Amino acid sequence: MAQPFLRIPPFPGHRARPLAAVGATVVTEREAAEIVRLLREARVGGDFWGSQSEMPAGRDILLAPASRDQAMEMLEIASREGLRERCTVIDTIGMGKLGNAVPTMTGSIDWWHAVDTATIVWADAEHDFALVAGLSGRSVRLFGTSATIGTADDPAMAARVGKVIGAWAYESPFDGNAISPIEAIELLSGWRKLIDRNRLISHVYGVASWKRPTVDSMLWDGTSVSRYTSDVPKALPEGLAVAAWKSRTSQGLLDRIEERGHSVVEIEDGMIRGRGLGANCIPPLSIVADFDGIYFDPAQSSDLETLLQTVDMSAALLDRAARLRRAIIEGGVSKYDAGTGLQRIAPEGRQILVLGQVEDDRSVLNGGPGQTNLGLLMRARQIEPSAWLIYRPHPDVEAGHRKGYIPDNHALEYADEIQRGGSISALIEAVDGIHCITSLGGFEALLRGKNVTTHGVPFYAGWGLTNDLGPIPSRRSRQRSLNELVAATLILYPTYFDPVTRLPCPPEILVDRIARGDDGVAAPLAWLRSSQGKLKVAFRRFWEFAA
Repeated sequence: MAQPFLRIPPFPGHRARPLAAVGATVVTEREAAEIVRLLREARVGGDFWGSQSEMPAGRDILLAPASRDQAMEMLEIASREGLRERCTVIDTIGMGKLGNAVPTMTGSIDWWHAVDTATIVWADAEHDFALVAGLSGRSVRLFGTSATIGTADDPAMAARVGKVIGAWAYESPFDGNAISPIEAIELLSGWRKLIDRNRLISHVYGVASWKRPTVDSMLWDGTSVSRYTSDVPKALPEGLAVAAWKSRTSQGLLDRIEERGHSVVEIEDGMIRGRGLGANCIPPLSIVADFDGIYFDPAQSSDLETLLQTVDMSAALLDRAARLRRAIIEGGVSKYDAGTGLQRIAPEGRQILVLGQVEDDRSVLNGGPGQTNLGLLMRARQIEPSAWLIYRPHPDVEAGHRKGYIPDNHALEYADEIQRGGSISALIEAVDGIHCITSLGGFEALLRGKNVTTHGVPFYAGWGLTNDLGPIPSRRSRQRSLNELVAATLILYPTYFDPVTRLPCPPEILVDRIARGDDGVAAPLAWLRSSQGKLKVAFRRFWEFAA
């Protein structure tokens, strides 16, 4: 049986069920017209993820035969009409060599891009390539039947699309539930945008091998060629950039890349990372790839800041953000874990949570330079003299991997309590307010309706939602609602990975996986890193006791 027109791209290592299943879908005339519009807008269907090679100069007639015999027929007609020198063949069926001086494009090819480079397309009438050409507004000469494909605005096009799309039933690859063709197109549209973005990246630096099982899919550009390297590219095609996980890339290498004039896309963990610590070598389940800067550096703009400053958000997007926020709260989801229902017995009165951070983390170095966890505690006590202060050390510091440790006796000079275990989201729920430097925990507290005081300049400061003590950039002049902040930060900005299907996914899928405990990924180094951290902590406690 022929492949469905709507199908999942071959993301590295994915193990999802097909998008289209054997069956049929009733597509009404009105739905068919809407599907035509969406397909044209999203440019999905066929191998839309394939390579975007240019046709040879002067060859503007694209041949898409359904068989070798039909290819020879097309070439014979082209010869008779004096058009053979203008022809290029798209070989989607493995026909082999078709004759001397006939360029042939093979392998996975972005059909939509290929059609854009042609003046006219010759195709078998039943070939989906003819459908792409018609949807793209190209002139199409059909073979094999006298039927017409029609133009994109012709009723015949809607009828053809309805027939092709309606020949299958559609299921969500994430849960197997039935979905409509329009929902299938929306899913493919998101993958098209991701792949097209990743096509702009030629080389990738600093992604540790233990991160790649998840990052590979989130950075996939539609090809099977690995772009990880440690060599500086001599030259890049116009419009391409390199990407780097800067904390894992030497400054010398970054300097050499920039000396060559290459722009650098910065990669970092997303705001919902998954259960477990990166310091324990557990791969991230979300990343951001920022073409402008990075969200935690207020010295420059970032893609996230630009979204918050400039984008007008639809009511549908804000409704989606509100639902996502509720799902995060109900699931107790935070950057590193999930959990709800913390039982606290504490004195009556105002309870304030002070969030420790990794002091040499780039978020602190950029958004709160010179600040320390002890200094944060001291300032929080000055601002909240009568509150019950709860100090929460950062989990990477507690695990013995990073800088920022405060001996308990010093912390308790200012804090009333040190809270180490349990879910951070549950702890946030239990308090009245938060003090932090740039911690993502401040954003998570905003999601839960808490009062947040920022001592540095995190990405969520300056939009009218926080008490800001740091120097907010004048670029941030727009007041935003909480749902607008959520939409930009959690829906529009990051890329997410589903650990079950190993596909890039919407944030709602990952939040559900984490809340259910279905977010485990292979992490061979996790036990070793965790053991190293525990040994460091044990030595630290021993020397404190001995002193």
